[in-house]
Amino acid sequence: MRYLARFSPFRAIQDLRLYLASRQKYELVFLFVSIVLTTLLIAGFVKDSRVEKVYKRDIVYVENWRADRSDAEIKAGQLRDMATRTKLDAMQEKAMADRKASFKRVDDKLSSWGL
Repeated sequence: MRYLARFSPFRAIQDLRLYLASRQKYELVFLFVSIVLTTLLIAGFVKDSRVEKVYKRDIVYVENWRADRSDAEIKAGQLRDMATRTKLDAMQEKAMADRKASFKRVDDKLSSWGL
């Protein structure tokens, strides 16, 4: 604890004042400019590090069915849904194949250039 008793803010300020008084004018200008630039750089990183979380709505659609539906109505609904799903799956497969083909073309061009 005695070690910390030797530190005095008044002596620190006096020491800083004596140090600055012994410097040339251009050294003080460079010191001030370097402090300002460093502060601006750190402040820019701090400001840029705060990113707001993007709000994404999570919508859940629920289909309401009658409780007294017959088995035939249920199966007919499933067949309609299966046809729609098959169309969507086919569209997705086609899109994936097109994308794969475009990547293949780019890869072939890069290979022809030796990359």
